Amino acid sequence: MSTPSPICLKLPATSANLGPGFDAAALAMTFYLEVDACAAEIFQVEASGRNADVCGAVEGNLLIETYTDVLRKQGRPVTPLQLVVNNGIPLGMGCGSSAAVILAGVALAAYFGRLGWSREQVLEEACEREGHPDNAAACWLGGMVVAAVENGKVYAASLKPKPAWKLLLALPDIPLATRKARALLPESYSKEDTIANVQRVALLTAAFAQGDGSLLRVAMQDRMHQPYRQEVCTLLPRLLPLAGQADVLGVALSGAGPAVLLVLDEEASVEAVQQQIAERTTGLGTVETVVCAIEPQRVDWAAEFPASLR
Repeated sequence: MSTPSPICLKLPATSANLGPGFDAAALAMTFYLEVDACAAEIFQVEASGRNADVCGAVEGNLLIETYTDVLRKQGRPVTPLQLVVNNGIPLGMGCGSSAAVILAGVALAAYFGRLGWSREQVLEEACEREGHPDNAAACWLGGMVVAAVENGKVYAASLKPKPAWKLLLALPDIPLATRKARALLPESYSKEDTIANVQRVALLTAAFAQGDGSLLRVAMQDRMHQPYRQEVCTLLPRLLPLAGQADVLGVALSGAGPAVLLVLDEEASVEAVQQQIAERTTGLGTVETVVCAIEPQRVDWAAEFPASLR
């Protein structure tokens, strides 16, 4: 059996939760993890972009570990890969870096291992490894995604907002481990807080479905995770008041943080909002801002994939 041809994957960053959609909603963003892979004698990685030292290591590399584990659990031989990685997704910032890497590992295993998996199977495997479906579903499907899992099956819908809303991410200089951010959350919530979040996540979905930015100020409010994380995600309390002001439609923690996502009106002056961010975050160290948009397209599986793997 011939060795599969080289393959290229381009996986977008994601911002999960969007305020109230805890572990259920996320959107894909226009900066990416790009991976070129071909069969090799031994594993090799050439990395560029953000966190190149981490992405370029062979030992402890999440992509290689995922790829290898999937193949071994499927009883398939592990074909070593030569990987060229260009990473545009900052690690430990709440931008879906682990979901993108895990999806890359699963997709490469399905391809080089000739597993015959469908797109849905790749997504379900990645979601199981992530532990929740939001980031992986948004990364794989594009757009704004709402997702749920039942008995291992992922149910997800991708919405493509009509307005060209601008996205602005504010990133502090110190990352935050997702495990640490999750440890800050309570074991239970009041009925009042739960109802408030249900109302807002329903409104959030409608806002994206209809492209109604006027709903986002309220729709991106949250009571389930942001109040408990703001002590370690110090940008959040400084930037939340911007929601509804100066063409900022809504503000929320990006994933588990510490980055903060701002959704801007399509006519907004990005420079003016960046200036407000700078003024409001004085004393909090270096704050990087990333300007991007919603990535509407699903991940493109290369033409070299056999039809059964598309």
